[in-house]
Amino acid sequence: MAAKKPAGLDRRKVVAALLADRGDALVVTGLGSPTYDTYAAGDHDLNFYLWGAMGGAVMAGLGLALAQPKRRVLVITGDGEMLMGIGSLATVACEAPKNLAIAVIDNGHYGETGMQRAHTARGVDLAGIAKAAGFKSATTISTMPAVQAWLPAWQKKAGPVFADIKVAATPAPMRLPLRDGTAIKHRFRSALLGADAIK
Repeated sequence: MAAKKPAGLDRRKVVAALLADRGDALVVTGLGSPTYDTYAAGDHDLNFYLWGAMGGAVMAGLGLALAQPKRRVLVITGDGEMLMGIGSLATVACEAPKNLAIAVIDNGHYGETGMQRAHTARGVDLAGIAKAAGFKSATTISTMPAVQAWLPAWQKKAGPVFADIKVAATPAPMRLPLRDGTAIKHRFRSALLGADAIK
């Protein structure tokens, strides 16, 4: 008898697809696996990796989107972090930055604390919450063709835009980027604003 295929998409393939044609977009990653996934897809000076800032990724992305209105900003975070910072969706909707996109890599588990079953595995609808908050576009994605179809939305559609992307709970090999917060900040600022910005 063939082994049962795990439900959900391959998170590494999803994130690689999201970033394959990112151009000069600014990318903020949530704590844990979204950071590892983004780094595994290819390190970039315009990746802002968050360490120890659970629940803060969307607000960091909002700040960047408001400060850099001519640049596209993509937040890649997890369902656990999104749930912890759920009020940030209301703030984003009220500010309504046209250049902000949020992709939740949703495995239905709290991956950093022991893979406990999370609220999204029990019926909580993150896209529905984003819609109710006032997002221009919010969707739930569960196939790779739908991921591909969402790429123009995050890259070009007037935002804010939101996608809850359902991935398998199968862990991916850990890929650790730079962990020095000061160095990450300086590298990101230098890439965004020029070397003189950090002096």
